[in-house]
Amino acid sequence: MSTIDPQDINLISTFLAHEQFPAAQPPPHAVDCIVICVSAILYQAEAVFTFLAANPHATKTLVFCGGIGHSTPYLYEAVSNNPKYAHLAPEIQGQPEARVLHTIFTKCFEAVASGFRKAGGNLLVEDQSTNCGQNAIDTRRLLERNAIPAPNSVIIVQDPTMARRTIASFVKAFKPSTPDLLSWPIIVPRVSLQENNELAYDVEGIPAESLWTIPRFLGLLMGEIPRLRDDEHGYGPRGKGFIDHVDIPQDVERAFHGLEHGMLRSELAKR
Repeated sequence: MSTIDPQDINLISTFLAHEQFPAAQPPPHAVDCIVICVSAILYQAEAVFTFLAANPHATKTLVFCGGIGHSTPYLYEAVSNNPKYAHLAPEIQGQPEARVLHTIFTKCFEAVASGFRKAGGNLLVEDQSTNCGQNAIDTRRLLERNAIPAPNSVIIVQDPTMARRTIASFVKAFKPSTPDLLSWPIIVPRVSLQENNELAYDVEGIPAESLWTIPRFLGLLMGEIPRLRDDEHGYGPRGKGFIDHVDIPQDVERAFHGLEHGMLRSELAKR
């Protein structure tokens, strides 16, 4: 029996996803750059590729961003478990996350990749960064190395549990000339209580098996709020200085503490 309030989860998740335009209404105008911070939730990248198929001029530069980190095995697993990409599993094993997505894009979305290039688009791969702060720094350096002018507008596609922190990382990395940064998480994960009083995803059109396990999802939410806090323990300017300042609304903090207590009660109930 769950002792966790799904409303707490959904409030935190919505805040972290930082959705600035919904997946059902893709970017309303062309931008200088789209950065996909690669994650194991392949649905996000697929949505971007589908969008580019119909709108090859939507951006001048597309960046796949991500090296090899602690979450990379989840990406390999997602590729292996996906019927459309499983044949690539031997090829992508051991590769940086950005290289994995590049392989999927060029081999499984060949027409989209070709159309994007024919439209004059730049496809860049940043395969060294292992956290969202480095994602931002290395993306800026990658653009500079390729003589691409400093962008005025950038769309960031990131794991929705990390999207707000990633935007704050890009704000810091691109100062003092920070472009207009827009978060496009594609997915805002929400949950509900089922008849058996267990938590399950309530996300239309996305199979639950393509998302995180519920325990991993809750762990990601619990880990993110402390990182966003601008105090001596957080990642903001008053702490580690990895990100720009983020305001955390009081209702999100209350939801965090509610989730924390609910998870503790759940653990105690199992003993």
